[in-house]
Amino acid sequence: MRPGKFRCQVSLRTIGFDFSVFADATLHGDRGDDARDLGDRFRLETFQESQYGIGEFWRWGETELHTLPDAEKNDPMRCVAVRGELTLRRGVACRSGAISPPEAVSYGFNGRLDTAPYRGGNRWMRTSLTTQIVEEPGVPLAWDVDGAQAKRNGVQPVFSAPKADAKSGPFAGGLYWFPAMRHNGSVNVLFVDQHVDSTTRPLEESDWQWSFYPTR
Repeated sequence: MRPGKFRCQVSLRTIGFDFSVFADATLHGDRGDDARDLGDRFRLETFQESQYGIGEFWRWGETELHTLPDAEKNDPMRCVAVRGELTLRRGVACRSGAISPPEAVSYGFNGRLDTAPYRGGNRWMRTSLTTQIVEEPGVPLAWDVDGAQAKRNGVQPVFSAPKADAKSGPFAGGLYWFPAMRHNGSVNVLFVDQHVDSTTRPLEESDWQWSFYPTR
């Protein structure tokens, strides 16, 4: 295994561990506004913001912008194969451009754990998760993404998902599918149970649950 691929997998496993703690009903600590708005549930975007230190988790002092990596070598959520500076914006949601430029974003999170069909698929709404999400085998949580392709598609790279069979909804057109095969032609994928796998054909892995949506 090449060093870059291994180090990327270590980074993803660290994110997976943090996610398992964040999802835990008793261990999670600060869930920001979700604690007030959702009770025991939480949003995937809130976890992302806690990892980057943005949104209600802003930890970069009084400045409006913060650049990573910084003088203290802080550089969370980064694959070693992705170069360039990331700029974090204070008071902006993760999905709304808090992290830029898109080309420097390493990992995208499963958009189907963030936005799901509601009432028979006629409406799509932001969803929330419970502790039980970590018990779902084969559900991808995050993976290497091509931020430049996301930019060309006109979407933010922080969420990703394969094209859906449905004729409507955010994933119908395939705009959110931009995996980065940056590790010798393969993509690293983190699952909700913390394990990481690598493949050259992510949509052909029979036990990977790309179509999973959380229960409301």
